[in-house]
Amino acid sequence: MRREERKNMRSKAAIHVEHGKPLAVDEIEIPHPRADQVHVKLHSSGVCHSQLHQMHNPQTPTPSLLGHEGTGTVVSVGSEVSHVKEGDLAIVTWVPKDPIQGRWTPEPSGATYREEPLNGNTYTWGEDALVWGGYVIPIDDDNPKDISSIVGCAVLTGAGAVLNTARVRPGDSVAIYGIGGVGTSALIMASILEAYPLIAVDIEDSKLEYAKEMGATHTVNAMETDPIEAIHEITGGGTDYAFDAIGLQITSEQILPSVRGGGPGADNHGGMAVLIGMPAPQMTVDPGQFMYHQKQYRGSLGATYPKKDFDQFLRWHHEGKFPLDKLVTRRYTLDQINEACNDLQNGEILGRAIMVYD
Repeated sequence: MRREERKNMRSKAAIHVEHGKPLAVDEIEIPHPRADQVHVKLHSSGVCHSQLHQMHNPQTPTPSLLGHEGTGTVVSVGSEVSHVKEGDLAIVTWVPKDPIQGRWTPEPSGATYREEPLNGNTYTWGEDALVWGGYVIPIDDDNPKDISSIVGCAVLTGAGAVLNTARVRPGDSVAIYGIGGVGTSALIMASILEAYPLIAVDIEDSKLEYAKEMGATHTVNAMETDPIEAIHEITGGGTDYAFDAIGLQITSEQILPSVRGGGPGADNHGGMAVLIGMPAPQMTVDPGQFMYHQKQYRGSLGATYPKKDFDQFLRWHHEGKFPLDKLVTRRYTLDQINEACNDLQNGEILGRAIMVYD
């Protein structure tokens, strides 16, 4: 009887039930974990712009569960899970703890809403998460239960692009387009790695002022000046690296000409443009940037090693180098999720917003 009660556990979550409609905050049914799953009682979750893309995309299946960065306490684990145990504090994320090849994803959790299966292989916009064990990363108990949630996406995505995709080194010049949660995380990481100059590009003066507080040495308002020209003027020819943390067509097209050019020769390489934000359907790029200037253009998709890097990010937070408390600027409850999404859509949130469940 006890097992049956756990199998049919009810928990409140935000559910994407129909495109163009507000999220429904309602009870879902969560089964007992499968052999490879973990049940986590969540304390907090980040509010990521990726979920807005999902909500606005008519290709997203419904009903579905959303969110992919959260911190919680492990309630129970499946028989095949050994790296976490009941009572552990853990981060729920969307990047597997162990490296894999390709784009394999686990099957949906098995949670249901009004007897209909819910889509989504990881989720954190709810009081309880039932997810594949590979998405659950244990962390030390002395870590904060609220702001640590954003390590699961904003930090791993932005900081990972700088640390692991570009591998920025001291003295490298860096430009970052878009000072949201991911862009600010990239900015902080570049500052830790002693990049110079470190240029923040945005269209809001408030975000540019915030960027200065978080480590930017120079700022460019792209509404007032051509950011490519400004970056070339600041650096004397372009940066070593330029990151697009937005994903709009215009920004994905701007980052390549923002980096320095190379020329003929085996080692006469130009700079690297890195796309982090979810991209527009198309963009136009001058192939001469690759051929004549030996520039590189890369994507970066959650470029982090969670088992190793999460501890490092959190240690840097405790040391004051990666101030998660300054990166999180707004808090909401689960019942306020639609308000949080609207604020994010309208560009009203500096850094990252989170939901707090307890």
